[in-house]
Amino acid sequence: MSKKRIVVALGGNALQENPKDISAEAQLATAKETSKSIVDLIEEGHEITIVHGNGPQVGQLISVYEQSKEVPTMPFPECGAMSQGYIGYHLQQAIGEELNKRNMKKQVISIITQVVVDKDDIGFKNPTKPVGSFFTEEEARILEEKGYVMKEDAGRGYRRVVPSPEPIDIVESDIIKNLVDSGIIVITAGGGGVPVVLKEDRSLEGVAAVIDKDLAGALVGEILDADMLIILTAVEKIYLDFNKPSERGLDKLSIAEVEKYIEEGHFAPGSMLPKVKAAAKFVSGKKGRIALITSLEKAKDGIEGKTGTIIE
Repeated sequence: MSKKRIVVALGGNALQENPKDISAEAQLATAKETSKSIVDLIEEGHEITIVHGNGPQVGQLISVYEQSKEVPTMPFPECGAMSQGYIGYHLQQAIGEELNKRNMKKQVISIITQVVVDKDDIGFKNPTKPVGSFFTEEEARILEEKGYVMKEDAGRGYRRVVPSPEPIDIVESDIIKNLVDSGIIVITAGGGGVPVVLKEDRSLEGVAAVIDKDLAGALVGEILDADMLIILTAVEKIYLDFNKPSERGLDKLSIAEVEKYIEEGHFAPGSMLPKVKAAAKFVSGKKGRIALITSLEKAKDGIEGKTGTIIE
């Protein structure tokens, strides 16, 4: 098997196995299990860079500030940066421990990553990404006075919603490339990165938004000229008619097939759709690139072509 430069995008289940237990202790324990599959790939000789989600963690941080009467509200970009540090620390510790167990002399580092978005992105006109706690209508109106956009969420109450713009560039891209070229395992663009816009004076300003972590992973792959993007999720492969009697798994897809299935509405917007879009975007950037969508436990088998869905 040829050695590859791979970007691995970790799904939420790789950090929070039990959605009801979002404690630091539970996350670290899950990260230690996740690290075994990651180090398996490193042990095979692959060059691994890691991107991860941060949904539960940033939601937890935001909820603390939303519900506290004493603590001033923390801006959303700062909450994203805090979650990158918190998750990165756990992954660094877990991966480092697993490397030591196998007597592998590799270094691992996480980077607080700023990702550039277009201030005129259509996503800013229609915020749709729910974050944080549920509130009553009365509480929601008070939060709207702070400038929040609040929307009713399936009869469960009101939640803050933020835009989800497309990632354009990564501020720390040269640093990431230098570290990866030096053989260091890099954890970057956590939660899609902290969204920033470029001001007229060329300075950067953080904005209240969420970048899809799989699209950020595709961008990291583009910057590193990676051979492969692995998007890890809760299922072994992509399915048509998921959870229906007619369900069938897909082993390989071309870009044309991906576009056809998207147009036909086969993939759910909140789950598989952003993953296949990110995979297709990465693969279409350069001939010879491959994307793999599979579960964490099957990543090694997926690289060997034994399972998962390959997009090429």
